[in-house]
Amino acid sequence: MRTEDPDRAAGYALVRMSWREQDRSAEDRWQVSPRNPDGTRRPAGRGRRPRLTPTRVTLAVALIGSLAFLLYAVTVRDASQIPLLSSGAAVLGLVFAALAVAGVISTYRAARDGQSARAFGLALLGGIAALIAFGCFSWAVILAMVWRA
Repeated sequence: MRTEDPDRAAGYALVRMSWREQDRSAEDRWQVSPRNPDGTRRPAGRGRRPRLTPTRVTLAVALIGSLAFLLYAVTVRDASQIPLLSSGAAVLGLVFAALAVAGVISTYRAARDGQSARAFGLALLGGIAALIAFGCFSWAVILAMVWRA
């Protein structure tokens, strides 16, 4: 059995790769799919939780916060209720507009990667988020006009 020289192996790790070689090595690394307990392979993207990104956390906190503020504004019974509802609807509209923009970006990425079904679903959800955003903005404007009248 032949053992490799440690200096030579360490020298190999220090060799710089061109950007094409780096791209190829990353592609090869992602081609392996995990194994099931019985030894068969399963698709890499199935059965795992979505990643927790800063954008998702920010949008989730903003969505929960704006919904909580709207619920608070509904329970307030004084002269400031309509301005509170109007500002809550405007903030909720901003959150749904941000969700729609995130849907556009995710749709483009999924389509670029050849995942047409996922791209279609993301486009549908992004469109629904845009419609909700426009509805929230219109309610905010209507409530502001009612308050001024």
